[in-house]
Amino acid sequence: MDGALLAIRFARESGRPFLGTCGGFQHAVIEYARNVMGWADAEHAETAPQSKRPVIALLECGLVEVTAAIVLNPGSRIRAAYQCDEIVEGYHCRYGLNPQFLSRLTSGNLEVTAHDRAGEVRALELNDHPFFVTTLFQPERAALKGTPPPLARALIAACARI
Repeated sequence: MDGALLAIRFARESGRPFLGTCGGFQHAVIEYARNVMGWADAEHAETAPQSKRPVIALLECGLVEVTAAIVLNPGSRIRAAYQCDEIVEGYHCRYGLNPQFLSRLTSGNLEVTAHDRAGEVRALELNDHPFFVTTLFQPERAALKGTPPPLARALIAACARI
């Protein structure tokens, strides 16, 4: 985890394009909580179940091998990549953003840019970064069906701009 957090911090601080899906989403939240919010004790409930600040917690309804609708916020990078208001994507995760910390985590430059129909967070972006997108769903799964994932194309385009 330390290596992942270091790489995410480098991308965030240097303005390098970053796309984190599933575990990448989870690690990006922890990195942001620790290094931007100053919460040195921010943890993942799976690896630190006794943590006092589990910013990543077990989802009430696990998303293992689930496909579901996701609503994309207008003006977001993710919305621009998909060029539509709603998508259907697959998941393979049991952990996500702990709602207890949502309002504090999104009080600055980190913003929710996609949610499911029940309003649960499914994507976050840094609005002061050229391309920092995290999704709880796994858009890369489209490649298994021979379809180029829109977020992968958007990431490549962002890399080409630097």
